[in-house]
Amino acid sequence: MLAEQATSTSPDLTTRLLSRWPQIAERMLAEGLAAKAPAELPAGHFTAEVLPTIYACGRAVLDAIASNREFTKSEVAMFVAPVAERHAEDRLPLPLLIDAIHASAQSLLAAASAEAEPSEMFEFIHVFSRLLDLLRHINMTVVETYTEVEQSIYHAEREARRELCSALVRGLPAEELAARADTMLAEQYTVLAIHLDEQPRTGSAANLLTRRRIRVLQRALDALTGTTTPATFDGTSGIALLSRSEADVLDAARFDQLATRLAEQFGVPVFLAEFSEVARDDIPTAAKDASELTELARLRGKPGGCYRLDDLLLEYQLTRPGPARERLAQRVIPLLSSPHLVEALEAHLQYGADRKTAARRIHVHPNTFTYRLRRIADLTGLDPADPKDSRMLAAALTVYRLDSA
Repeated sequence: MLAEQATSTSPDLTTRLLSRWPQIAERMLAEGLAAKAPAELPAGHFTAEVLPTIYACGRAVLDAIASNREFTKSEVAMFVAPVAERHAEDRLPLPLLIDAIHASAQSLLAAASAEAEPSEMFEFIHVFSRLLDLLRHINMTVVETYTEVEQSIYHAEREARRELCSALVRGLPAEELAARADTMLAEQYTVLAIHLDEQPRTGSAANLLTRRRIRVLQRALDALTGTTTPATFDGTSGIALLSRSEADVLDAARFDQLATRLAEQFGVPVFLAEFSEVARDDIPTAAKDASELTELARLRGKPGGCYRLDDLLLEYQLTRPGPARERLAQRVIPLLSSPHLVEALEAHLQYGADRKTAARRIHVHPNTFTYRLRRIADLTGLDPADPKDSRMLAAALTVYRLDSA
């Protein structure tokens, strides 16, 4: 009798719940995280993937209840297992996740209770019973997923590949590590440096964010190469090694696209530097140079992307120590007490002979701009209007910027 009454009335309550489901889903996430999530979590850490899962899974369950159809554990797993796997890989504590799930379930129960009319008690009990089944399936899926991740047979292999990359970057023997990682050593590699443009993070959320970034980067590299790519990455910077055969199928645009995709996922600019056809013995030097190149691109105010040596040839050479570099830096010292002259020089170097545009760029009259260029010539002994002197001033200003940074 109860089932018949519930079946006959179920569309009314579930339809109303479906109409309010976006608001209910947001409240479920908020109450699930309240006093449960680690402090200092990155903004949107859960919202980006958990909220869409709550929304999609909840709608599917309510549709099943409305049509009096069982919502099976395998259907629940399709929604829940991928999110649980990512949380397990991020090492989010399982008790914390279970607490959050139950707090969300209580929020849903409160919403259903507030929506139900006194005359809909039979339907409310029916819906409540089905939601208990859902909660049981979710808990079982989460626990099973966590167990599978912890016991993954690939964990040791992934760690071995990280150790292999680290050994190659440091110039250490790598044959035994290659065997453990089930990886053939190549004679040549493409060395790819990765650098994120952000301040160091602290607090308990920093480790969680680092683990997630390591996972995201590894998956992106594996998708790019079609295999498991040895890489070292600490959440901010690192090195990836692509064998010659893997890199040969990739054009330069693929690395630029990788930088863009990673920037979207990490929420900060990402700088890559590519050194190709590097002999195995030369990997330590190439890794150091590639890392320097990403830092140079960042310090020069370049946009995120993938850079090669030719893109920053002058800046790279100017970072090499020596007396010529020191003499260059001294040429712009007379200008440092006059920021408006440095500003005029930068505009001149950017726009060249187009003085009207350069003057507009710094919001001065062209005659004022011309006067400032003459003043630069008087103070430095180098005339910006002379092509040779202009190149010298550009190099000197670059060295000054790098030293300041």
